[in-house]
Amino acid sequence: MMDLSEAHLEAFLEMMSAERGAAVNTLQSYERDLKDALSFLRSRGARLGEASPDDLRHYLAHLAKEGFKSSSQARRLSSLRQFYKFLYAEGLRSDDPTGILDAPKKARALPKTLSVDDVTRLIGQAEAEAAAGGEDALAKLRMHALIELLYATGMRVSELVSLPASVLSQNGRFLVIRGKGNKERLVPLSQAAMRAMRSYGDALRQGGSTEESPWLFPSYGKSGHLPRQVFARDLKSLAARAGIRVAAISPHVLRHAFASHLLANGADLRAVQELLGHSDISTTQIYTHVLEERLHELVQNHHPLAKQAKKQD
Repeated sequence: MMDLSEAHLEAFLEMMSAERGAAVNTLQSYERDLKDALSFLRSRGARLGEASPDDLRHYLAHLAKEGFKSSSQARRLSSLRQFYKFLYAEGLRSDDPTGILDAPKKARALPKTLSVDDVTRLIGQAEAEAAAGGEDALAKLRMHALIELLYATGMRVSELVSLPASVLSQNGRFLVIRGKGNKERLVPLSQAAMRAMRSYGDALRQGGSTEESPWLFPSYGKSGHLPRQVFARDLKSLAARAGIRVAAISPHVLRHAFASHLLANGADLRAVQELLGHSDISTTQIYTHVLEERLHELVQNHHPLAKQAKKQD
């Protein structure tokens, strides 16, 4: 004999199908999620239709213990929210037990990055190809300039490809970048980046391109400057020639490498925030794992007690 919870579940699924027009896959997903919750609650002597917030907290804790990802836990909770919202709307419950439950926090994935050795190989490959000249000499000089600028400044790829040609007339060691929200920030240039940019600029002038385009990296496309997708494709091609795994490389990965390598070498998180153009430091805090590793290494190598422990070993 069907209990009341199962009857409520069937009524909910019928409503989702008839009134909301939910797809078959969506209905099956709701059914699986809710039947799983129903089964767990029964094992605790509780009913799905009458579950308390504590019952549901235990259920979410059970999912976490079973190794469900936070995204899967959040989906189950979403199914429960919809179900109890239905019961409340139908007058079958006077409250919503999910109303005071927090969604499981999704773990923020660590950004992909490259080692210093990989970046050195990548830049070395671009520099060697630029020096060799030959066919597509300007394109090779452009790629070298792009790589040096990106790793030296940590610019967003959209900021990089849309740099104005006027930067070639600047003699200082800083670039003014216009970023998100039209905000400007100052970023320092390395000597290598300045040399690569000057070499590329000289070749560009010889071709007369600066008279035709306001962009540092002109293109015949709609935007007038090098599309970021083209740069990303060429970067992967360069990585393959440098012997670096293509799947591990993208302009964004080089931006992450810039930030990670700065922090690993003692830079302050606030300074890196400014250089990356993050409006909120919480965005920059995805790199705190780099700081934690550096602090751990610092203690292990320099704390007197850690040194004594090493001697005893």
